[in-house]
Amino acid sequence: MNPLVKFLPFLMNSQFFSKHKKWLVVVAAIAGAHQMFSPNGVGANWGIPSFDTFYAEPRDILINRVEAASDAQKETAEEFKSALEKFIEVTNFDGGDLEKKFNTLSSAYDRSESAAKNVTQRVDRVVSATNNLLDEWREELEQYHDAAIKSRAEAQFDETRIKAQNLIDAMRKAESKTKPVLGALRDQVLFVKHNLNMQAISSLKQESAVIEQDVSALIKEMEASIAEAELFIDSIRS
Repeated sequence: MNPLVKFLPFLMNSQFFSKHKKWLVVVAAIAGAHQMFSPNGVGANWGIPSFDTFYAEPRDILINRVEAASDAQKETAEEFKSALEKFIEVTNFDGGDLEKKFNTLSSAYDRSESAAKNVTQRVDRVVSATNNLLDEWREELEQYHDAAIKSRAEAQFDETRIKAQNLIDAMRKAESKTKPVLGALRDQVLFVKHNLNMQAISSLKQESAVIEQDVSALIKEMEASIAEAELFIDSIRS
């Protein structure tokens, strides 16, 4: 159970809460509103328009979404590297508190899973922002009167559309790599959980090389996607 949940009854009955109840309610309301209307809050997962859609240009929104997705991929790469390190530590275990090692491994897996889900959500938002930008742009193309200018605008539109699709493809490819790695890590976490003994742990050593290759491939795809994002942002800003 989350320690905060355990602490809530005490907080609700405490003298501090009684004295500052109004301020705590205001803070909670602000935090809740931020989660509902932030581009990267829970509201975005439910399809609620974020606050920036009311004042920012679609191009700027897309750039912000791409940057957020890129940051999420960097975080995910680090979490998977950390999980791999914890798994190798377990397979090289030579004595001590094995259950403690397992708990560390399990926590690393949970963080990796959470980071991978975050990547999926951020990429979804890139797709949504891309569609909004292109839809608006497509409508504006019909407003041109000069055929030559319209032709140049259409060429620019097609170039941006292709670059955006290449970026989304790269992000989806990197995202897809997380699933088999998470599956392999989950198997090992479950195995260790139900076999907390030296003989069982030593049998996992051969698996570490396979998982290490998978994590390396994942990180390579993440780095390629991040580089693609940087190129896209540079091109759309120019």
